[in-house]
Amino acid sequence: MEKKALQINGIPSVLWGNPSEKGFIAVHGNQSHKMDRPIELLAENACARGYQVVSFDLPEHGDRKQESTLCKVQNCVEELREILQYAEKNWKQIRLFANSMGAYFSLLAYAGAALDGAWFLSPVVDMQRIIQNMMGWFHVTEQQLQEQQTVATPIGQTLYWDYYVYVQTHPVCEWGIPTHILYGSRDELCEADTISKFVRQFSCQLETVPEAEHYFHTPEQLQALNRWMQKTF
Repeated sequence: MEKKALQINGIPSVLWGNPSEKGFIAVHGNQSHKMDRPIELLAENACARGYQVVSFDLPEHGDRKQESTLCKVQNCVEELREILQYAEKNWKQIRLFANSMGAYFSLLAYAGAALDGAWFLSPVVDMQRIIQNMMGWFHVTEQQLQEQQTVATPIGQTLYWDYYVYVQTHPVCEWGIPTHILYGSRDELCEADTISKFVRQFSCQLETVPEAEHYFHTPEQLQALNRWMQKTF
């Protein structure tokens, strides 16, 4: 499979597959990168069906860990829109694959976009709830976060006031793209009721993998991911 490194408006990216008029935008999840195993599986399945795949590093991930740009929602939404512009210039048919928080950024960046379909792995669909959960775990109040602007947590995630405000003021209320979701039954980051509500609201196709957690990484979980792709692409 052909694989080419490139920069898209300064964003380190990889183009997978032979030239085609159709392709996938791939958005990785937290603490991952543009060439992680789920994206490799995506490329293997998509390229076998005549698609190309473009993947890229989000801020503070992959080849961008030393950059000053932070992985905040407002920055990521802007960059996803730049990637879409690249895709629109090169492909007539565009699909989306997004993992975890990459799905959340995609929901904001691509609402109303002319995408042929979306495939979400362990998607974050309610970021406000996740932030509020983290604030509860570490006893951080809204007033504290507003006063301090940034609060570091013991799990390595930083809470940002401007991130929280953006999430509150940009709810996910539009998503008309046909969407398949693969979800682990033991996903503790994105609760089942949140996923179920999203599936009902936007008429998504949901498949649940028993005993799988948020992060798909075991051989069995990756096999389930591969079967899901083969079945739904």
